Amino acid sequence: MTASIIGGVIGLFFILISAAIGLAGTVFWIWMLVHAITNKGLGDGEKIAWVLVIIFLPLIGCILYFFIGRPKGAAAVAG
Repeated sequence: MTASIIGGVIGLFFILISAAIGLAGTVFWIWMLVHAITNKGLGDGEKIAWVLVIIFLPLIGCILYFFIGRPKGAAAVAG
């Protein structure tokens, strides 16, 4: 009896953690997609390329855009 209760609590914990990670990933994906569309530091061709990368490679595309595609330094302040 006690083992099944503990197992249920642990299962619920993993479900809640998985839901939180999934929600955070979805929010990050939307954030990077909107940022790529509205980024004034990119040309039109670059915007289209980044949007396609983010849409078709969601996890890898978002991470790549976050570290490579966003403007850095003075370009980030001006935009």
